[in-house]
Amino acid sequence: MTRQLASLTVILLALGLTMSCAEVVKVGTSIGEASGYLSSTEKASIDKVADKTERAARPITDSEEYYIGRAVAARFLGQYRLLDDPKATLYINEIGQTVARASDRPRTHGGYHFAILDTDDINAFACPGGIVLVTRGMLKMARSEDEVAGILAHEVGHVNHQDGIASISQARWGEVLAAAGTGTAQSFAGVELGSLVSLFEDAINDVFKTLVVNGYSRVQESKADQAALRYTRRAGYNPQALADFLARLEESGVSGGFRTTHPGTAERLQEVKATLAGSGLMPVTAAQKQRTARFQALNLSG
Repeated sequence: MTRQLASLTVILLALGLTMSCAEVVKVGTSIGEASGYLSSTEKASIDKVADKTERAARPITDSEEYYIGRAVAARFLGQYRLLDDPKATLYINEIGQTVARASDRPRTHGGYHFAILDTDDINAFACPGGIVLVTRGMLKMARSEDEVAGILAHEVGHVNHQDGIASISQARWGEVLAAAGTGTAQSFAGVELGSLVSLFEDAINDVFKTLVVNGYSRVQESKADQAALRYTRRAGYNPQALADFLARLEESGVSGGFRTTHPGTAERLQEVKATLAGSGLMPVTAAQKQRTARFQALNLSG
């Protein structure tokens, strides 16, 4: 190695402590061009590849997560209609916002939003960024407000852990970012914009397929349950209610729906019970009884 190249290596290693990979590459190519090792065309080509590689490797931002979540929610609303019941919608939003504020991620880019899907299917879905959709069938299976809080807290746990976003492969998102580059949508030619839209739709499909078809992994489910126990306790709800709901779901023998997208109900129930036994059970208070009466006053017959 020549003295010049050795000096260049030392400089790049030092810069790497404080600069991004792409910035380091650009410093290196600038030195290479000035020293005559690279032509201006070669420098521009290497810099462009470095920019694309860095964009593809970076994590999804909060704003990107928000817009992905909106697109996923829109996909759900293409299959289900929202329950036309302002009172019930306001009610679950009050519960949802309460447990979300008690979560490990109380704020997201677009905030948390909770809505009821008008279907007897028993399920709930956490769209990236904080949009949570719960079915009327799921709410009808619940017996108390504390159980509803447990259901919503579980979905908030998935949002906190970014489980939906995790279903988008790094390679897929890298393609989206590389196609987007640094330009605006107005600067793309028709073919380029069409390619970008197609890639983004593929990313949305990855999330939607996980939420509706493939479901979460057992590890993701377990972590969301443990998060729900913490969030409900912090919010003043009885975490035992989540165990009560899971037990009823297991005893019902209902197949598909929630048991497909949220697998391992029996194992989850045992894990939840073990956690509750270790942390101590909360007594049923007068306030909990009042919450239960408030929930039972809702008309969710559809």
